[in-house]
Amino acid sequence: MDFVAVVDQAIALLRQRGRLTYRTLQLQFQLDAAHLDALKDELIKGQRLAMDEDGAVLVWTGDTATPVSPASPASVPASPPAASPPEAERRQLTVLFCDLVDSTTLSTQLDPEEYRDVVRAYHTACTEMIRRYDGHIAQLLGDGLLVYFGYPQAHEDDAQRAVRVGLGMLAAMGDLNQGLQQAKGIHLDIRVGMHTGLVVVGEMGGAGRQEQLALGEVPNIASRIEGLAAPNTLVISDATYRLVQGYFACQDLGAHTLRGVPESMRIYHVLSDSGATSRLDIAQLRGLTPLVGRDAEVTLLLERWEQVKADKATWSYSRVMPGSGSPG
Repeated sequence: MDFVAVVDQAIALLRQRGRLTYRTLQLQFQLDAAHLDALKDELIKGQRLAMDEDGAVLVWTGDTATPVSPASPASVPASPPAASPPEAERRQLTVLFCDLVDSTTLSTQLDPEEYRDVVRAYHTACTEMIRRYDGHIAQLLGDGLLVYFGYPQAHEDDAQRAVRVGLGMLAAMGDLNQGLQQAKGIHLDIRVGMHTGLVVVGEMGGAGRQEQLALGEVPNIASRIEGLAAPNTLVISDATYRLVQGYFACQDLGAHTLRGVPESMRIYHVLSDSGATSRLDIAQLRGLTPLVGRDAEVTLLLERWEQVKADKATWSYSRVMPGSGSPG
């Protein structure tokens, strides 16, 4: 097979899969190092259909309408076209926003390379916790993190997952700071804020730079709440608190006016996990919700309960005194 045919088939394979490691391309087309470098240059620079990621992966950036020579059926198995995802969809998300405190001051204290290493260590510590609870990192904003819970995979307890991640990130920073204090004499502080509500999630950006972003007031409010948090604390909105109430010990911080938000909003400082694992645990702590407007039903339940207790007493007496029952 000549090299031009290899290029055509590599383009078709990359467009079909979206991402391919260089190792996969090398094995698929039996390329030596020189031919692999040539293929990489052709796809990235010559055809401008891909971009390099960390020196290990090729990522497709070409338009789906880009003409590509058909690949050999023996090399690229035919598969039915995948259903296109919706252009945008409405979701309820819990959005977490995390940021380093006084990062500008920190950047002036360190060499740029040292500062990059510190920020990467902070990102790594937080990312491990986010992935543990199936959160989605929407953006790495320099020294900030924008994280979605409820997209792309929704869970019944997304708000709880988000709060557990926030607490976990604070704990992880404590562990990270022990090493940083010894190695560099610095201490990192973070603030975490979150809010829950309805958004529209869709693809934003152009060719070569596309992101799935949530639009609406929820991300902005989460960012505003994060700005109100004290260093190394997690603060949540009233909407998020209603979904996690009882599962975590929280301190009411009162109503606050957020920039760009017309009405004041009550916010809460999350202190710790309460230890509750189910709604029954929470009911034991704060009591069951009273029945409202069900007087007749409650009266009937109480009557039946008294009847059951009376029948049980009669049955127990007859067991003790066999001759006391009615003649058969």
